[in-house]
Amino acid sequence: MRWTGHVACTGEARDAYVVLVGKPEGRRTLGRPRYQWEYNTKMDFHEIGGRVDWIDLAQYRDKWWCLVNMVINRWVP
Repeated sequence: MRWTGHVACTGEARDAYVVLVGKPEGRRTLGRPRYQWEYNTKMDFHEIGGRVDWIDLAQYRDKWWCLVNMVINRWVP
């Protein structure tokens, strides 16, 4: 979650952002589709009741860190 917020703030010009939210071209292999980092972030955000686009929320550092702390506290006993 921390790294995801950092990458979301860097913008579309960076390669890491393209890897995070990019859609690969071409044909995929047979079998179960692979998870992307974006899917994990969406699942974490959905579990704590988030209803806002996470990329837009990452632009606001204070709000993003509140979200990250909620997710971390949810997973740590």
